[in-house]
Amino acid sequence: MRAKHLLNFIVSLTLILSASGAFVNSATAQAVVAARSNKVEERQLKSKLMARDMPYRVILPANYSTKPNEKFPVIYLLHGLTGNYKNWIDKTDVEQFSFGYDFVIVTAEGNNGWYTDSATVPNDKFESYIIKELITEIEKDFRVVGDRDHRMIAGLSMGGYGSLKLGLKYPEMFSLVGSFSGALGAATWSEKTAGSNIGKPLELIYGADGSETRNSNDIFKIVRESTSERIKGLPFIYQSCGTEDFLIANNREFLALMNEKKIAHEYREHPGIHDWVFWNDQVREFLAVADRRLRK
Repeated sequence: MRAKHLLNFIVSLTLILSASGAFVNSATAQAVVAARSNKVEERQLKSKLMARDMPYRVILPANYSTKPNEKFPVIYLLHGLTGNYKNWIDKTDVEQFSFGYDFVIVTAEGNNGWYTDSATVPNDKFESYIIKELITEIEKDFRVVGDRDHRMIAGLSMGGYGSLKLGLKYPEMFSLVGSFSGALGAATWSEKTAGSNIGKPLELIYGADGSETRNSNDIFKIVRESTSERIKGLPFIYQSCGTEDFLIANNREFLALMNEKKIAHEYREHPGIHDWVFWNDQVREFLAVADRRLRK
C-alpha cells in the first residue's frame, strides 16, 4: 500500500547529494516530484435521484498513472453542515496526507441534507444518491476495487453522522467508517431541542417527531435494535471528538452504546474544539487507520 519507502529513498538521496556538494538539477527534481504527485479531478454527476448535477472531487494516488493495470481502495469523505464537497481539499491537508498511500479519495457533496432522503423534499435523496449513484459512478469511471473490504467512508460533524449512518444501514458496503466530531443525535433533534437555526431545517429533512424518517435514520436506535448477529457484520468504526467540542457528550453517549453492544471500534478523544484544526489532524489519523486495517 505505501509509497513512502520510495519517497523516503528519493528524499534521503537528495539530502546526501546536497550535503556532499553534488549538483542536483532543478528540472530533474521537479520531474521526480511531478512523477510522485497525486492528481485531483473535479467531476459532475447527472443525478436522476436528485434531479440535478452533483459535483464531487477525486484525489488519485501517484501510482494511479504509473500502475495502469492496478485497482485501488477507495475512501469517501463527507463534509459538515454549511460546507460543501470542496472543503476537505481546500481546508485540510488531505491531499498531502494521502501522498504516502494508494487510496482513491472521493469528496462528496451533501449540501445541508444530513445524508438523508428527505421526508418533505422529493428530490433531496442524499442517502440514496451516495449509495446508488455516486459509488456506482466511481466504480465505473475509476480503477477502484469494488468490494466491501476496499470501500471506506468518513466525515466530520454532519458528515460524521452521515458516514456512521450509512455504515450502519449498509454494512455490506463498507469495511471501515470514520466519524470526527460527529453530530450523532441529529435524527432526534428538533427546533425545541437544537434551536431554530439547526432544528427547523432538520424538521424539513426528518419530519415531525416520531416520523418513519426519524426512526430509520436514528443511529442510536439502529444500534440498540441490532441483533448480536447483525453487530458482527458491522464495519469497524473509528470515532473521535475534541474534549472541548460541544458535541462531546453526544459522542461519549454513542461510545457507551458501542461498548454495550460490543461493536468493534477505536475511540479517541483529544484536546480540541469543533474546527478544522481538529479535523485536519483526524483525517490524517483516519488514513493511517485505513492503511493498517487493509494490511491485516
